[in-house]
Amino acid sequence: MPKNSKVTQREHSNEHVTESVADLLALEEPVDYKQSILNVAGEAGGKQKAADEELEAEDRPAWNSKLQYILAQIGFSVGLGNIWRFPYLCQKNGGGAYLVPYLVLLVIIGIPLFFLELAVGQRIRRGSIGVWHYVCPRLGGIGFSSCIVCLFVGLYYNVIIGWSIFYFFKSFQYPLPWSECPVIRNGTVAVVEAECEKSSATTYFWYREALDISNSISESGGLNWKMTLCLLVAWSIVGMAVVKGIQSSGKVMYFSSLFPYVVLACFLVRGLLLRGAVDGILHMFTPKLDKMLDPQVWREAATQVFFALGLGFGGVIAFSSYNKQDNNCHFDAALVSFINFFTSVLATLVVFAVLGFKANIMNEKCVVENAEKILGYLHTNILSRDLIPPHVNFSHLTAKDYTEMYKVIRAVKEDRFASLGLDPCLLEDELDKSVQGTGLAFIAFTEAMTHFPASPFWSVMFFLMLINLGLGSMIGTMAGITTPIIDTFKVPKEMFTVGCCVFAFFVGLLFVQRSGNYFVTMFDDYSATLPLTVIVILENIAVAWIYGTKKFMQELTEMLGFRPYRFYFYMWKFVSPLCMAVLTTASVIQLGVTPPGYSAWIKEEAAERYLYFPNWAMALLITLIVVATLPIPVVFVLRHFHLLSDGSNTLSVSYKKGRMMKDISNLEENDETRFILSKVPSEAPSPMPTHRSYLGPGSTSPLETSGNPNGRYGSSYLLAGTPESEL
Repeated sequence: MPKNSKVTQREHSNEHVTESVADLLALEEPVDYKQSILNVAGEAGGKQKAADEELEAEDRPAWNSKLQYILAQIGFSVGLGNIWRFPYLCQKNGGGAYLVPYLVLLVIIGIPLFFLELAVGQRIRRGSIGVWHYVCPRLGGIGFSSCIVCLFVGLYYNVIIGWSIFYFFKSFQYPLPWSECPVIRNGTVAVVEAECEKSSATTYFWYREALDISNSISESGGLNWKMTLCLLVAWSIVGMAVVKGIQSSGKVMYFSSLFPYVVLACFLVRGLLLRGAVDGILHMFTPKLDKMLDPQVWREAATQVFFALGLGFGGVIAFSSYNKQDNNCHFDAALVSFINFFTSVLATLVVFAVLGFKANIMNEKCVVENAEKILGYLHTNILSRDLIPPHVNFSHLTAKDYTEMYKVIRAVKEDRFASLGLDPCLLEDELDKSVQGTGLAFIAFTEAMTHFPASPFWSVMFFLMLINLGLGSMIGTMAGITTPIIDTFKVPKEMFTVGCCVFAFFVGLLFVQRSGNYFVTMFDDYSATLPLTVIVILENIAVAWIYGTKKFMQELTEMLGFRPYRFYFYMWKFVSPLCMAVLTTASVIQLGVTPPGYSAWIKEEAAERYLYFPNWAMALLITLIVVATLPIPVVFVLRHFHLLSDGSNTLSVSYKKGRMMKDISNLEENDETRFILSKVPSEAPSPMPTHRSYLGPGSTSPLETSGNPNGRYGSSYLLAGTPESEL
């Protein structure tokens, strides 16, 4: 080869060049395409961008270890919902019977789709925007919708971390500030706060001291300065954890992912030693089989599976995109799903052990109060002593004795029994009192901890656990926002991350008004659920029906080194889409049949009342749902009518100089043309290009031409040399 030839010059140069296909084919020695880094790009404006992306892919950050990556996925998937929503759903939906629909849906929807997101992220090595543009450009809006949903969730989720921070600092007191009702002194007279006396000390502290809540969502009440400060601290912590990407968040995960298990283990041991703990656990795991036939139970189980594994958020894809190509993501999917389910069951055991202890205490209190009423009726001759069984001793009255006495009085005084105001004081009634979400963590559980010896220690540990659980999920949520945007638009990572945190803090002030808790309910229960369901079902359709399940399985086989079970083929192709279509339909019907509402705390009544959202709030809710799903049809229409480039423009080839090139002159005539353009689809190395650089919306995406017999690609390269080149 002449020393001044272009090929020779390339071998001794480290610069990056982009040349046209014609120039490469004209009078040059062919290159060893398996050893060179080639990139098919579009017109002149996109050539350098494509080349830069190829080089950047080689330098993409990677996890320091497999353990760090697994902890990151666990930290993202295991969150506050495992601690308070899963136990509440178990209690509400039949105890142990709820585990049946949850496990079934976890197997047929959760694990397959979790595996799918891990695989596409690892294979394509981009965030959600890049991944779904790659798989199906017309459905590229899925990635943008994922980012918007992550933003919505992050806005209110960090508010909950702020609440936990507030309680964490308040826990360094003895006795705990929510253990007793405040006393108001008027001169020499001391009166218990009426709102607290009507409810309870923990309920009063939550609604009045922490939230200082208004009576409805329409009453703003201004900012709660204490929670505003806590929200600022929460966003500062999250910002510091994610500002350097996985280099900073990966280190945080060692503590934020492992510490909650230490606390749960301690609480489980302590809880099992409490009086009445077994009653709570047995009550939880006693199945009510009729609940398994309720469609509402299955719908709630499916929603919990989505939120528990983080499906559709983009965080799973973002984390897996920093993996090596040969990572066994099939094992990761099964491991993380199992740990997530195990954590939910462990948290449920802890919660019901503690709530069983609390139920026994409240039942004993009920017995004492009603026994005093009966003694008063005996002294005033309203009741005859003949109604009291002879073995009953009021100084050592047991729950069993009270129940027997209660039944006798009710039978004899049937006509006037209601006027006596006696309660049955049944332990089952206390255990059946279902408290969900924040009420479980900040009211029921905190009340139980006031009865623990060394209660401040347990309170500190509990809320520190909540902070870490929330932080792990927030890191994954932020990755679902920042990774795809940085990959697509090449914005500076640190500056963009800090900007996101600052923006989210100011928007999050909506949630730290006195009415902020009602907006949290709106975002948590409604704004994310339906868009997430739509996103997940479209992800499944994009891979299984548009890209092709067989083709995807073949790519997975090449990446993993073994063929995944055919179980996944049938789940992706048929079962999961069908189940999610039913779920989506049920969610829409539920939204239409039952008007959205929220539980408002009425100060004058010192009680909760369910209120429907006013018209302006309904308009806001509908707007949130539309905004979250709007990118999907917009991108589809723009690309369908060729108003937005899908990457089918003029081809060029970008490669890095200095790569070793060998003579492959034994190629037959026109083989170079077939190699570059794949004019004979059957001779193309793969129905899917082994590497395709994502250029982002508005720029040309490689390897897509119309009229390809295989359905998507009219050109392909067989590339190697980068971690992504397998795809």
